[in-house]
Amino acid sequence: MAKKVVATLKTGTGKEYSKVIVMTKSPKTGAYSFKESIVHNDHVKDAIATANSK
Repeated sequence: MAKKVVATLKTGTGKEYSKVIVMTKSPKTGAYSFKESIVHNDHVKDAIATANSK
């Protein structure tokens, strides 16, 4: 499945999108979790800011 996403992003308008991976730490257990999302290049900073504010 990952290969399909990468192949799609390299062709045509897919170059306008970026994969954002944000690491968050759980306050209860101290374990880290990762959240992945594909966002438009213009909204990368917004996606990171909203993920860190939660």
